[in-house]
Amino acid sequence: MADHDLTGFDRSTFTHDGATRRILRRGTGPAVIVIAEIPGITPKVLAFAERVAAIGCTAVLPVLFGTPGRDADPVSAGRLKAGLYTASSIWKVCMSREFTVLATGKTSPVVTWLRALAAYEHERCGGPGVGAVGMCLTGGFALAMAADERLVAPVLSQPSLPLPVTRSRAARIDISAEDLAAVRGRCERAGLGVMGLRFRSDKFVPDDRFAFLRRQLGSAFTAVELDDDAANPDAVMPPHSVLTEHLVDEPGQPTRAALDEVLDLFRTRLLDQHHDAPEQTPATPEDA
Repeated sequence: MADHDLTGFDRSTFTHDGATRRILRRGTGPAVIVIAEIPGITPKVLAFAERVAAIGCTAVLPVLFGTPGRDADPVSAGRLKAGLYTASSIWKVCMSREFTVLATGKTSPVVTWLRALAAYEHERCGGPGVGAVGMCLTGGFALAMAADERLVAPVLSQPSLPLPVTRSRAARIDISAEDLAAVRGRCERAGLGVMGLRFRSDKFVPDDRFAFLRRQLGSAFTAVELDDDAANPDAVMPPHSVLTEHLVDEPGQPTRAALDEVLDLFRTRLLDQHHDAPEQTPATPEDA
């Protein structure tokens, strides 16, 4: 794919606790925070956001790293340029104190900013709550965001942190004990559901991680696990990115079915209940 010029996406910024980041938006209706994977908001991440907007939600994409719209596919962008771009995004994440890459039992500090963004978008867009999709190293962010009751539809697509370099890290996810207890309580009391997606062979998202989520959340955790042969064979890397790089966007394909499950979750949690939610007064960034 070629670089995306961001046509069709509104651009603004959001500030919380002294941190200002760029925001892309598309659509109307209840908000879904789309948190990109490494190396950033690629054309395929934007294509996913367009699908979210098409069902009647507002797709909100915070720029945490990378250049929005830049194509990172080695086939179209060139192996050297794509490799350097991806490496620069990884370096930024690893050097930033806002991302917890290896530690267990911790929520990344950037989640506080993401929760504030979700609260602002809830006031701005209305509806019964907010959805969130985290991908790869941001996958667990959607889970930690669900400690806030405004987050009603969390999706963890190939959640890869902490990096599973040891057995203990493989059997955990990047969330603090306090936040996990809050999410588990919401699942038990309020019927919160959490969806996770992965390819079964994905070494970044080992079996033990989903087993941990099943133990912690019980039947509230829905696991969508795919075989390798479901992945887009034209992708350069091994099966990993369910909703973007390895998506085969054709009816009857397992990855397309997984995408449809995610969109159906947003319909059920955000749109089917939208008419029952009280009307919200639009907020301004300064209110956050």
